[in-house]
Amino acid sequence: MLALKTQRRDFLGLEQRRKQAAQLFAQGETQAWVARRLKASRQSVSRWYQQWQKSGVKGLQAAGRAGRKPRLTGAQLQKVDAALRQGARKHGFAAELWTLPRVAAVIEKVTGEKFHPGHVWKLLGALNWSVQKPTQQARERSPEKIQYWMEQRWPEVKKTLGGGVRGSSSKTNPDSPSSPRSGGRGRRVA
Repeated sequence: MLALKTQRRDFLGLEQRRKQAAQLFAQGETQAWVARRLKASRQSVSRWYQQWQKSGVKGLQAAGRAGRKPRLTGAQLQKVDAALRQGARKHGFAAELWTLPRVAAVIEKVTGEKFHPGHVWKLLGALNWSVQKPTQQARERSPEKIQYWMEQRWPEVKKTLGGGVRGSSSKTNPDSPSSPRSGGRGRRVA
């Protein structure tokens, strides 16, 4: 599976910036000057100022992590990883192939947490699993049929630029193939 590379917020750095703003407020600096100095929006500095007036420097401390807490702990993720490394057949599947629904079933069996198959790829990314292409080719593969397709069939069905007939379905459009052609100005050709 491909893992998304997202940049994590530096919560400690953000807290230090808010505390630096508190020091500047204490020195009597204006909110606009603090915003320019710290390269922050005026709205953020205004919120910081209100929090600083209300609760002091303690009001500008970091709130902790952002977003929901993960449903699986690190230990549970390790159990899932170990279970997946045993192979798909070990978990009762006919082929040694992992699909998202199969991985979701194993996660539910190991941890008791149910995940939609569409969200399983994020967990696999967290486990450093990646998308793999099968190394084998289909048994039904026929070099003769491939050559026939490439040399005979493909040129017949391939669309070419400008190969179609101009026109539209509108009878009022002069370029429409269904509109009558004119023999000249004001004359119709039958």
